[in-house]
Amino acid sequence: MTKLLCNIYKSRRKEETYLYVSLTDDLSRVPEVLLETFGRPELVTKMIITPERKLARADAGKVIASIAEKGFYLQMPPPKENLGLGLDVFCKRDEDE
Repeated sequence: MTKLLCNIYKSRRKEETYLYVSLTDDLSRVPEVLLETFGRPELVTKMIITPERKLARADAGKVIASIAEKGFYLQMPPPKENLGLGLDVFCKRDEDE
């Protein structure tokens, strides 16, 4: 069974963006250009990840593979829903008065 002890950082610049790295390498393998875009990383937690572990927005096996290959896994925010569609149903219209 493959398991990985990792640090998870959140971006202060990009909402809902997280960077997973191994505890041993930490940020040393993350490209400088990514760190510049990501901003100063803020440590959120340390976690043991196994392929079977359920993660909220990522496949644990892919996280482990990406960290092994590239030194990091970047979790981007989910796509924003278009909240403007259909909201007029809840708005009072002049003709409704």
